[in-house]
Amino acid sequence: MPTKQNHSLRLGRIAAMLPVSDIERSLQLYRDVFGFEKTFENGDPVGFMILRKDDAELHLTLQKGYKAPAFNVAHMLVSDATETYRRCQDHGLRIIKRLQDKDYGLRAFVFADPDGNRIDVGEIL
Repeated sequence: MPTKQNHSLRLGRIAAMLPVSDIERSLQLYRDVFGFEKTFENGDPVGFMILRKDDAELHLTLQKGYKAPAFNVAHMLVSDATETYRRCQDHGLRIIKRLQDKDYGLRAFVFADPDGNRIDVGEIL
């Protein structure tokens, strides 16, 4: 069967979904370090939450007993990777890969949130 090219296909937003074991702790972290604000929550107790900051959107889902994989689960572009790195260090986040300029045009690092979710952070050079 021939592949149909669909040039009219338009995509909307796509957001990272992070499983977390303590949704309020994660809200506090992503608010304090990055400035995210909660825009939606669902459940009693809350089991799902949407966070927004500028053009970024992050979805949190409560998963008791969650164990994070040993790979990056999201990538976040920032305007200042050095400042973001400092904030992560100041909040005691585990740095997986230290801040460095990459040959592919990013200043980047990787941190793990309290649940072990690895986030790759980059600034376009």
